[in-house]
Amino acid sequence: MNDDSMSLKQVVIHTDGACEGNPGPGGWAVVLRCGEVSKCLSGGAPATTNNRMEMKAAIEALIALKQPCEVQLFTDSEYLKNGITKWVFAWKARGWLTKEKKPVKNQDLWRELDVLTSRHRVKWQWVKGHAGNVDNEKCDLLAKEEIGKLHRQYTRSQLKELVVKFREGVETDENTLL
Repeated sequence: MNDDSMSLKQVVIHTDGACEGNPGPGGWAVVLRCGEVSKCLSGGAPATTNNRMEMKAAIEALIALKQPCEVQLFTDSEYLKNGITKWVFAWKARGWLTKEKKPVKNQDLWRELDVLTSRHRVKWQWVKGHAGNVDNEKCDLLAKEEIGKLHRQYTRSQLKELVVKFREGVETDENTLL
């Protein structure tokens, strides 16, 4: 470690995403801890996938950091951890194509996450979900609460219509393909 890392704030982040149906209404949540200070963030989308919510949680967590930080980011998503620590390098080298020469799924979020990650020193760590990790469980609860908010905001038929549009790749004001 060089001298720069000694001056960076140490932040611990837990993230989680949830989705009711896949696609369906989804929520994401974050618990940030810096010393004795903690902050929770959460949000949702009426038509999305679980993977997109997992990614959105990490993105929003990194956006919340107002300066470069030394980050330990815990996720229960192997897709998220492997994507940003292993697969992203090959995707970028191939122009955001898979080895099968198909566009990378969730490319918009991968690109954003790649840029945000480069601003910090992030150590990505996988944690088993639903295994008693207090901050992971808190994120899971907050993400599910966001789904509950969506059920109160939209009728069942509106949510179904938004899921159909999501599957078709149609952007709407309520659903910007999150």
